[in-house]
Amino acid sequence: MTTTMILATRNKGKLREFNHAFEGTGIEFQSLLEMDGAPDPEETGETYEDNARIKARATAQYTNLPTVADDSGIEIDAMPGELGIKSARAWGGMAYDKINDILLERLQGATTRATRYVCAIAYVDPATGAEELVKATCEGVIHDRQEGAGGFGYDPIFFLPEFGKTMAQLPLETKNQISHRAKAMELLKEKLIRK
Repeated sequence: MTTTMILATRNKGKLREFNHAFEGTGIEFQSLLEMDGAPDPEETGETYEDNARIKARATAQYTNLPTVADDSGIEIDAMPGELGIKSARAWGGMAYDKINDILLERLQGATTRATRYVCAIAYVDPATGAEELVKATCEGVIHDRQEGAGGFGYDPIFFLPEFGKTMAQLPLETKNQISHRAKAMELLKEKLIRK
């Protein structure tokens, strides 16, 4: 039997990642793209966990279905406090290829290019009131150029030295084992399958 859960996003790439990660578990996700009028709550939290919970609760209340929402961001050591939980909103809807070019230009000559992706995922079941929260990170460095057509967002400049590739160059199977979201999804899967 398949359990349908709502993934509180309109991002097709994110939906694909979640459904790929949960293959074989009996859990399938639908996104907000298929729901007219679904809420888009303001992310007023001070942490990734706060924002994930805000989105999950609002969508669960609207759909009356078990809901999963994530909040993620990139933290660049040479730009402390500039991105993080503001990563998705910091650029006013500008295309990511342009954003990545701006970041590459700003980081020329930086003494450190260390960076990390952070992801928190919240689960809310409106029928039982159950809630779960998980968080994970993926460490890397900012590359010197954009490379790769896979992934989305900052992936073309997020370089993983152990693979010699950017996140956007990795096959989905690999990304779904090592990324911040993949690690958080694995933690969530453990919690949901125990239920």
